[in-house]
Amino acid sequence: MKILLAGGGTAGHINPALAIAGYSKEMDKNTEILFVGTKKGLESTLVPQAGYEIKYVKVEGLSKKLTFENFKSLLHMLIAKSKCKKIIKEFKPDIVIGTGGYVCAPAVMAANSMNIPTLIHEQNVFPGSAIKYLSEKSSVTAISFDESRRYLTGAKEILFTGNPIRPSILKCKREDARKRFNLKKEKMILIFGGSLGAETINRVSLEYMSELGQNGERRVLFATGQRNYDKCVQKAKELGIDKNSDISIVPYIHNMDEAMNASDVCVCRSGAITVSELCAISKPAILIPSPNVTNNHQEYNARALSDNGAAITILEKDFNKVSLKDAIESILSDEEKTIMMQKNSKKISSVNALEIIYSKIKELTE
Repeated sequence: MKILLAGGGTAGHINPALAIAGYSKEMDKNTEILFVGTKKGLESTLVPQAGYEIKYVKVEGLSKKLTFENFKSLLHMLIAKSKCKKIIKEFKPDIVIGTGGYVCAPAVMAANSMNIPTLIHEQNVFPGSAIKYLSEKSSVTAISFDESRRYLTGAKEILFTGNPIRPSILKCKREDARKRFNLKKEKMILIFGGSLGAETINRVSLEYMSELGQNGERRVLFATGQRNYDKCVQKAKELGIDKNSDISIVPYIHNMDEAMNASDVCVCRSGAITVSELCAISKPAILIPSPNVTNNHQEYNARALSDNGAAITILEKDFNKVSLKDAIESILSDEEKTIMMQKNSKKISSVNALEIIYSKIKELTE
């Protein structure tokens, strides 16, 4: 079987495509994989690192305004679609899969016009513009949250799969993870804002930690992001946090699988993969959606959990040391609430996305 995958720009679009590629190769070692991407996106680094071949096209996002730049973007889109048709003719894929980002549009459009089976995958609750447009002609639109159905009324077929979850986070045992962090009865609070960090989360978290006593009942693991680490360490010294041995401040957590499993509550952004992983391991969370994302999709993701009792959502404008402390204590000091949040997480989780997607791939290609 030959699979052409298109997804790019951010790791959130690329990693699901890489997961699908890896699982397909695992199921059938004779599967041939080819990626389509842009040289500007992270796919230009992540795809070759994973050992896959990638073909490049030039494509940019389209806005709804009539501007000269938009005409240029439209021209690039048409040229990219033509190039994708050429790539398809040469590679002869059995199916074309799009996982979001601007680059998936020309590839999937080309495949649809050539009557080749297509599957597109949306990671967030609120679908991106490319996915919404493509869903009307694509063979199958795979969604990660059931709430997405209401935004895809024109889709030919909708399939709930969930987000592909890294096997390593599912295999990690909580008992082993807690030993790794020397945890016994202490409650562990994990705070992170993504690989680059989030300034608001960092500032408020430091203010919260400055009032934490060193009594051995609470442990905090706080990842600042590489670019904010020095500034956060300096601020921690000013606030006297550096003298509290119950608090660990690091630039980045390399063993995030263990950290998430060992923790009792996570304080973080609400990117699609993050919230899917939290649900997969039934982890109570306090979600602070980033307000600086397209279509405010992080708030939609967070609400999908908090509306179902699996997390607490705090908008950035309402996020301060008081709201953070109240949210953390409402979870850690109430065992019944913790158990209920864990149960609710499990209800909305999906840990077999790759199996469902691969099964649909086989169905479409056979």
